[in-house]
Amino acid sequence: MNWDQTEGKWKQLKGSVKEKWGLFTDDDLTVIAGNRDKFVGKMQERYGIAKEEAQKRADEWLNSVGGTEDQERHEKKHTGKTHTGRP
Repeated sequence: MNWDQTEGKWKQLKGSVKEKWGLFTDDDLTVIAGNRDKFVGKMQERYGIAKEEAQKRADEWLNSVGGTEDQERHEKKHTGKTHTGRP
């Protein structure tokens, strides 16, 4: 998953963001709306970290979220099942 896709799936991803970064408010999440620059800016604001560190953390989160979906798609394509064993 990339940041363009994140904007389109933001409603589904907000829960994951809120779980990982509990200091974000609902208003913050509305403003961010899946935009990487806004995400990084709010992370800097709420957590007091440098821009480079915020970018790194944002990208790591996206990779962790997108990686799971990509892996499940790959498994289902090749085995007909996800890692949970469900078709």
